[in-house]
Amino acid sequence: MTQRFAPMCLWCKHRTDGIENTDELGPIPSTPTCKAFPNGIPDKIFFEIGDHRKEWPGDNGIQFEASDEELPEYMQWQPYK
Repeated sequence: MTQRFAPMCLWCKHRTDGIENTDELGPIPSTPTCKAFPNGIPDKIFFEIGDHRKEWPGDNGIQFEASDEELPEYMQWQPYK
């Protein structure tokens, strides 16, 4: 069985609503955004290829900080807070 994980960005206090996109067929999923990346979170960060608990080019000096929401169980062993 394949286990899927949600990106840590979803539990960051800097997350924003995203950029709504449309094309000729109508609405398409929004581009994930945050205060660090207001024009779109880079794929390497969103899909956790890069670690945004550390400085990342273009992040405006803002890194991951856990929100007040409870972290999912799979993230609790990691030092995200």
